[in-house]
Amino acid sequence: MYAILDIETTGGQFNEEGITEIAIYKFDGHEVTDRFISLVNPEKPIQPFVVKLTGISNAMLRSAPKFHEVAKRIIEITDGCILVAHNAQFDYRVLRTEFKNLGYNFEKQTLCTVELSQKLLPEQPSHSLGKLVRSLGIPMSDRHRATGDAMATVQLFKLLLEKDTEKEIVKSLIKTENRQGLAPRLLDLLESIPAVTGLYYIYKQNGDLIYIGMSRNIKKRVNQHFTGTSRKSKKIQKQAFTVTYEETGSELIAMLKECHEIKKNRPLLNRTLKKNTYPLSLYPVKDTNGYIALKLEKTDGRKKEIISFTGTAEAKSAQYKITESYTLCQKINDMDPSSKKSCFPYTLGNCNGACLQKEPVEAYNNRVQNFINANSFYKQSMVLVDRGRNVNERSAVLIENGVFLGYAFFSLNHQVTHLDILKSIMVPIASNKDSKKIISDYIRKNKALKILRF
Repeated sequence: MYAILDIETTGGQFNEEGITEIAIYKFDGHEVTDRFISLVNPEKPIQPFVVKLTGISNAMLRSAPKFHEVAKRIIEITDGCILVAHNAQFDYRVLRTEFKNLGYNFEKQTLCTVELSQKLLPEQPSHSLGKLVRSLGIPMSDRHRATGDAMATVQLFKLLLEKDTEKEIVKSLIKTENRQGLAPRLLDLLESIPAVTGLYYIYKQNGDLIYIGMSRNIKKRVNQHFTGTSRKSKKIQKQAFTVTYEETGSELIAMLKECHEIKKNRPLLNRTLKKNTYPLSLYPVKDTNGYIALKLEKTDGRKKEIISFTGTAEAKSAQYKITESYTLCQKINDMDPSSKKSCFPYTLGNCNGACLQKEPVEAYNNRVQNFINANSFYKQSMVLVDRGRNVNERSAVLIENGVFLGYAFFSLNHQVTHLDILKSIMVPIASNKDSKKIISDYIRKNKALKILRF
């Protein structure tokens, strides 16, 4: 059973908010079986911006029941249920605080529909309740009132349950209270961080930067630091005083900026990014018959490589996979040491005979070029178009003649199709082998990535 709820509060300082309205729908996975909806007298004034947002005024609450008068009903309707809410961490914290003030320890398992929708509906540009239900065609009334938001969450949760056919994702996201010892200052820091893709920066009280990270959900990642038991997590929990963040929308931009920022700032608790060495690289070399060979050679800074590798095993494994995946020739790629004219895969039907000049050069080289285009940006000029920070924005990563130049955010198509405009709004980042590897790996893993070539 689930207890799907929404709470409106007075606003104000962390853990000092009072509940002004609560709506709880008991849901068995198919239909609502019970409900409780009530205004609540918080016995403190409502912040003006909250009055404007919700329409709930101080005058409306004078005759409403106080929390201790509705507490028993809340316990009854949530008994044996998992609490479900959109941003469940907030609603659960406020509810627990109210019960704590009454001397009662209110503990429940929780499930957040923000996290659940991010897992099951990753294509959605926004996971805020209003925008998400609107894009899914879920009717919504009384926005920013507990009953309207809770009922919209019921309909959203029902849809998410149907999409998670094996219920594996739902089970994995159910949380049991495990933060009782978490310091209030850490909870306060966590409250200010959104569940978005981007970077986060953790500082000591004296202003020293101690850690930089990136995540597709920075709130969840910082929470892992604050609740983790590793040596690094415990140091972060002890020293963290301020957390700032930068939303990127694009995971690729977040990874590129993380690499750049760590090398630039060298935070105390980040494992120092040593200057990675790439002793071997894959180069395209035309043989005497005109076939393009993909050869592993010592990295030469004067030449443009397709892919670089940190070790021999990684390099050879990748070369074999590439050769097999694109039906290329081991003999041409200098991988077959035998003295025979044909390569061994040819005898098994896994080579089209380029080693014997039986396959047309053009057909063979087209497959090599397909590999290069799909897996790297060797000597290419292109823009990688990805998610932006909101529904009206996209991101762009610019590569010119195989060199990564930087990134930009744009909202109009002509900003990305005209290179002079794109360069004028671009944030430059120095290109290096680490950034090239990050981009190459991202291109390989994200086959649906929009690429504009020029």
